[in-house]
Amino acid sequence: MIDRYRRVLAVPALRRVLLLGMLVRTPVFAGGIVVTLHVVSALERSYGAAGAVGAATTLAIAVSGPWRGRLLDRRGLRRVVGPSVVVTGLCWAVAPFVPYWWLLGLAVLAGLFVVPTFSVIRQAILAVVPEQDRRTAISLDSVAVEISFMLGPALAVWAATAWSTALVLLVVQMLGVLAGAVLWLADPPLREDGDTGTGPVPPRRTWLRPGFLAVCLGAAATTAVLSGTDLGVVAALRDLGSPSRIGVVLALWGLGSLLGGLVYGGLHRSVDAFRLLGGLALVTAPLALAGGWVTLGALAFLAGLFCAPTITATVDQVSRVVPAAARGEAMGWHGSSMTAGLALGAPATGFVIDHAGWGAGFLTVAAVGALVAVLGAVLTSGPARARWAGRSAARPARTPV
Repeated sequence: MIDRYRRVLAVPALRRVLLLGMLVRTPVFAGGIVVTLHVVSALERSYGAAGAVGAATTLAIAVSGPWRGRLLDRRGLRRVVGPSVVVTGLCWAVAPFVPYWWLLGLAVLAGLFVVPTFSVIRQAILAVVPEQDRRTAISLDSVAVEISFMLGPALAVWAATAWSTALVLLVVQMLGVLAGAVLWLADPPLREDGDTGTGPVPPRRTWLRPGFLAVCLGAAATTAVLSGTDLGVVAALRDLGSPSRIGVVLALWGLGSLLGGLVYGGLHRSVDAFRLLGGLALVTAPLALAGGWVTLGALAFLAGLFCAPTITATVDQVSRVVPAAARGEAMGWHGSSMTAGLALGAPATGFVIDHAGWGAGFLTVAAVGALVAVLGAVLTSGPARARWAGRSAARPARTPV
């Protein structure tokens, strides 16, 4: 395991890409919580209004993923990231100082033009390491995401308690714009041949097939399980009389994910994403049996061991079923699927918790994960792939116009 990580970290280009990823993503994770605090405290609106901003922005980011990914394939990194830096910079230079509805509109516009971070960084990682080291490199990226997710919101909340939320929101978003500008300057290659991502794009019919769609569904189910678990932990600890332990339990959950990602990246062979999703479902269900914060923390740590590996496996499988020239759009669809899972998982779990309790919330997301794992395993099995390949071969080729 150590040898594999030593080998990939010896690649200077990979180290630069991982650092760029942390620089760009940390302000993104910090920005969400600062927007919530700003809407509630400075604009004196409800948490529902703050949630509406988050939901609308999330939807905008999900919509932007595929078409901006396709632009990456056709136009290259600089011609996509450049406009993102300009538009998001203008939006967030104004948004912290305007009334609620203007803030909502500007946040949505910024979401539509957000720097396609996950698509760019993961494409750049796939481009700079050999195929046999991709899983290890993507696992390192997942660890970097976990670190950004833990640092960004914590630093943002601390800053928002010391200074005005408008100022903190401006600084956080401008740091994100600055990181995007650094990414534009670095212009890492997005394909194995060192190309930055321009050229002809394969037709969608060559890769937008049931196998790829199944992996996207698996990615959505994974993040739905994660967002539902996140909400379930909060509801459980409030009901168990230990709300002050929410941060501790979530930190244990994140630590488990970080360690799981490191272990998975060091394995000698890949594990099918749907097997890992099934494992995630199996270790999430016992959270419903927790009787106190200590038990819940231990079970959350075990559940976390499958979080990063499952996401890593979906990225790895996308890279194997999609040609390099179409990876931008494919990663955009993958990222949008994960965003959709996050957006749907929490409210659906909240509905279940409101009507049947927090234990039912954990069981529900576990059942969804298990169902999608079985469905995905069937759709990506050898017989299914052979059947779809036969149908594709039998389909008459289209005459170019």
